[in-house]
Amino acid sequence: MIVMGIESSCDETGVGIVRWNGDGTCELLADEVASSVDQHARYGGVVPEVASRAHLEAIVPTMRRALSAAGIVKPDALAVTIGPGLAGALLVGVAAAKAYAAAWDVPFYAVNHLGGHVSVDTLEHGPMPPCVALLVSGGHTHLLHVEDLAKPIVELGTTVDDAAGEAFDKVARLLGLGFPGGPALDAAAQDGDRNAIAFPRGMTGPRDARHDFSFSGLKTAVARYVESKERADESYSVPDIAASFQEAVADVLTMKAVRAARDAGVDTLVLGGGATANSRIRALAEERCAEAGLTLRVPKPRLCTDNGVMIASLGAHLIAGGAAPSLLTVASDPGLSVATSQVFS
Repeated sequence: MIVMGIESSCDETGVGIVRWNGDGTCELLADEVASSVDQHARYGGVVPEVASRAHLEAIVPTMRRALSAAGIVKPDALAVTIGPGLAGALLVGVAAAKAYAAAWDVPFYAVNHLGGHVSVDTLEHGPMPPCVALLVSGGHTHLLHVEDLAKPIVELGTTVDDAAGEAFDKVARLLGLGFPGGPALDAAAQDGDRNAIAFPRGMTGPRDARHDFSFSGLKTAVARYVESKERADESYSVPDIAASFQEAVADVLTMKAVRAARDAGVDTLVLGGGATANSRIRALAEERCAEAGLTLRVPKPRLCTDNGVMIASLGAHLIAGGAAPSLLTVASDPGLSVATSQVFS
């Protein structure tokens, strides 16, 4: 069974093609991505209208490259991100997927973007055992309990304000490091002291929700630190700020992820989402999982960011689990709950 996945929830137009192996894994046949990140850099963040236009321009060429790379004329089934994501961006991918599915006369599956971030790890590390997944990106920060990729996913916790990746972008802009903020801050932090500034760790008190996050206060603390230095006409170290901020984020993310795994009674932690490419998040997760006796699974950075392969992988797992196709009349859902792996109608 060959499954194609189309992803257009934000600023990447992704088309991926996989072959289901029948053992809980997929073989990667094609992974084509067209990113509009350079078009958003001048604004310091993703502009929905710009992203939608970029998807319109990129979807057909990206599709053609994927089919050519896989050496096929059409897949056996087609999956698409139905949500969550930017409304206009989702519409482009969903409309294209419906058109291709109808023209090729293949089954159509409308699947969850977040579930795809978990499923894609199977391409690198094999079948997925029961686990807790930490998903971190510009728009999402979630702790998820996954028993089976073909079954509903349970959300254990999420951010109550800014996503971690969003906080990276805002702090990077404050420090003049550009967009996207994650890679820029990570690079700057390599020359800094992560213990130089004691930035707050949000929602880590005894009365706070065990698995929820908050990064708005941390972002504000960085802004106030910079403002206080500028008012006093004092110099400050951008690398030290970057390293200290990055440490605060990584500390909370990894601490709560390990706690969630213990609470859920699983022995595997999976990282997913573009922000998990951050070197400190990965290093601290490895350290804490080793201390807790947990197995850590982290896909390579290419698979962590938004792509069509993750959607194809989730589609393949759902099909193998006996899921019926979605109707071609199904509507995109920008606010889709992570508990809904597939939308049928």
